Amino acid sequence: MRVCALSMDALSKGRTPMDRRDFLIAGACAAALGGAQALKPRRMVNLLDGPELDPVIPRKFGRWTTDFDTEIVAPKVPGSLEDKLYSEIVSHTFRDTAGKLPSVMLLIAYGRSQSDLLQLHRPESCYPAVGFSISNRKLIDMSLPKGQNLPAVEMTATAGDRVEDIVYWSRLGEFFPQTAGQQRRDRLKAAMQGYVGDGALVRASTLRGADNNTPYFPALQSFFGDLVQGMPNAQRKVLIGTDRAKALA
Repeated sequence: MRVCALSMDALSKGRTPMDRRDFLIAGACAAALGGAQALKPRRMVNLLDGPELDPVIPRKFGRWTTDFDTEIVAPKVPGSLEDKLYSEIVSHTFRDTAGKLPSVMLLIAYGRSQSDLLQLHRPESCYPAVGFSISNRKLIDMSLPKGQNLPAVEMTATAGDRVEDIVYWSRLGEFFPQTAGQQRRDRLKAAMQGYVGDGALVRASTLRGADNNTPYFPALQSFFGDLVQGMPNAQRKVLIGTDRAKALA
């Protein structure tokens, strides 16, 4: 802003050969300042009703159940990347009570502020960072109860003999970006609308043997449908957004 101040001062002192350049610089600075003010968030939008997410995730729904002694415990380390990115990480392992489907690992990473500095980390980046290769990646419209669809991603992560099928989606405010580019676009949209939204990355995965060539994507999508249906009516929006939650109600 010092350049702008000097330029405006020069304009006020009379005409010089530099008047036109000073005027252009001052105009550019004013435009930049106006743009920055327009993009400055003026409010926060959080779809989580209450201080914590974990209590609203059911332990039993549909054909699925989880036992407290089998839950995954992943405490945040103060100052770690997870601690900076997310307000809460919920992680449980569910088993099929009929014994026909493999166990499903559910992980929900929730952040109250999805700004430029704090944003969801997508599995396409996290898994390769620890040695997994990605295949079968596809953008999907996942079916939910009552004819609702949700933008999601399915993919397979492989490292040695470990084959993990994954279905996940990300919510940023009321947006559901399926790619990193869409996520950046939607953050900008939210900023232009004057708010910073909370965010959630909801991931379910299951393991299969390396000799099994059939991914478990349909089972994982069915799991998510049961999960959403089993949640308290007023709390579904934290995972699937306000409009879909109202439709399911």
